[in-house]
Amino acid sequence: MRRRDWLMSAGLAGAVPLQAQPAQSAANSDRRVKMLSPRERREGFHRNLVARGEAIAQNQFRGIKTREEWEKSRPQFLRDFLWELGLPEGPRTEPLHARVTGGFERNGYRVENIVFESSPGLYVTGNLYLPAARVQGGAPVVVYVCGHSPSPLGAKIAYQHHALWFVKHGFAAFVLDTIEFAEIAGIHHGTHDLEWWHWLSLGYNPTAVEVWNAMRALDYLETRPEVNARRASITGRSGGGAVSWFAAAADERFQVASPVHGTWAVAPHIRDYTVRENCDCIYVWNSELLDLPSIGALIAPRPLLIVNGRRDPCFPPAGYREVENRLREVYRWYGAEEKLASFEADTGHEDTPAYREAANLWISQWITGSRPAYSEADITREPDPSVLRVLDAIPTDARNEGIDREFIPAVSAPRNSLLSEWQARKTALREALTAKVLRGLAPRTAPFNTQKAALQNWTERYCQASSVQFETEPGMTVNGQLFVPRPPTALQGALIYLKDRDDLVYGIDYDDILALLPGYAVLVLRPRGVDYGLNNPEMAEVKMSAALLGTTLETLQLHDVLRTVDFLIEDQQLPVQSVSIFGRKAMAMVAIYAGAVEERVSRVVLDRPPESHWDGPAMMHALRYTDIPEVAALIAPREVVFLGRTPAAYRATETLAGLFPGGKPVRRANSLGDAMRGSGSV
Repeated sequence: MRRRDWLMSAGLAGAVPLQAQPAQSAANSDRRVKMLSPRERREGFHRNLVARGEAIAQNQFRGIKTREEWEKSRPQFLRDFLWELGLPEGPRTEPLHARVTGGFERNGYRVENIVFESSPGLYVTGNLYLPAARVQGGAPVVVYVCGHSPSPLGAKIAYQHHALWFVKHGFAAFVLDTIEFAEIAGIHHGTHDLEWWHWLSLGYNPTAVEVWNAMRALDYLETRPEVNARRASITGRSGGGAVSWFAAAADERFQVASPVHGTWAVAPHIRDYTVRENCDCIYVWNSELLDLPSIGALIAPRPLLIVNGRRDPCFPPAGYREVENRLREVYRWYGAEEKLASFEADTGHEDTPAYREAANLWISQWITGSRPAYSEADITREPDPSVLRVLDAIPTDARNEGIDREFIPAVSAPRNSLLSEWQARKTALREALTAKVLRGLAPRTAPFNTQKAALQNWTERYCQASSVQFETEPGMTVNGQLFVPRPPTALQGALIYLKDRDDLVYGIDYDDILALLPGYAVLVLRPRGVDYGLNNPEMAEVKMSAALLGTTLETLQLHDVLRTVDFLIEDQQLPVQSVSIFGRKAMAMVAIYAGAVEERVSRVVLDRPPESHWDGPAMMHALRYTDIPEVAALIAPREVVFLGRTPAAYRATETLAGLFPGGKPVRRANSLGDAMRGSGSV
């Protein structure tokens, strides 16, 4: 029977999708209930993200108001920053295996083509520009970190002119290829383009590799007698501008910094939808709730020039001016306001002589004490850029192409064969989840502001049916349908049924819960982000924005689920003795975390759950501590039920759950009804 024929036979041909139902109050039928449209709820979600960004901005210095307080707290800020990048603290002792593979001389300078390993198998290619005449005490050096400029010869060939000005004015300049546009290409746009959301679960960002390579380049320069690495500076534009911020913050050996076209602030970038303009390397996955001013404070009181374009869509004035305004207070603490300056011109995201002049003369001023007349008349790029090539072939042990999988090691969960061992592991794991992974969870205290309307479709024949909307945070409304048995005394339990984007086909299909409606309260929930009609680029922006706020979309959805448990018990006051949660595919992961976090959840039912965070659904930094099957084991001795089959990775969940004497086992069921009734096999 075709779908419309079935609707006709059921007397429902005139039924309309749930969100278009007349908004009639179940409690007071003589007034209309204002239900928010998907667009309105999407706008509320965006305001929620902006509010989170503003909260980060306001609290980024954690109450610090004096130099003394800052200097006492600065080491912790640095540790937090390095941790969220995934960079190690302490001395760097791994050999660089640096090699000069070629070079050439020109009038007044020479160029060496250099490769080194910033960590074993992670090759960095670059060109070192050196004055022809030795500089007494060694030439001051600029580490130039490139922006995005694609070439099989590396991004470095597009930035020759930057290095040439410096070398003609007595500096050494080391121009580094990026991790993406290098002679050995790595992956750079993992989240922005490829939807590699496991990067968030690792806490991996190509920024970390770029910063690490710059720091290791300085380690190498310290071995060169022609160079005085104690007089080092860093600059770059676009992606290199962002890396200039981060590298100078991470390594105080950089005495001067001038980021060009790479300055942002959390709140305005989210508010104005600017995140969509930028790729992964521009931001940090901000689990420590820093903002660029508090990162920049790690540079103070060293000289810092912020260079920008007023019509730059990637880094508009609302962002970079806020950074300067907030950072100026830090320089004021040091009595060093003259060491913080800005330059802007009325252009877009362009590499112009005006920007080069501002950055180059700033570095010259603070490193050599001079500001020479600026000219680029004698700068000539190499007509054959192949002379800048470093490698003839990719080394067989190169890890660049897959460094995103290895730079931050994922944890291997320990095997626990005794209940006492697992209990100790559970304690440590819960602490890690609270302190690092789930920091994006909001307080569960906001009023629900519930809106409820009679749901007028065929489900009325089974139970009392309502459309419901309620707030899980102030102004953050979620949408669902609530089904309660008639009479309520028949209530056997409650089920929260999580819908994802892939589940939204027809609003009136409830096939898999029909058997439950006479006896269970069922709330079909669409957490935030699910039913807004976002396309893939828009969803990517939401997920990157969440990461800039130190969390993930899935963590925010987890909050919605936890508040839904509260809603059923506290707001709707359903007399339930048990609450179950059902999730399919990605939502199964959210269901698992909800069961692990909320003790009032007695059962989690899973349909084709992801076997690992490597499969995509993200929790910030989770893979540094655990993976989804071990989180599922935190639910024990409460019940975990798999529909159809138990995925291989969850055998570990079965093993750990089996350590509890008398606990409810992990089991399989053929249907959601079987799962709720306790039918199925162990």
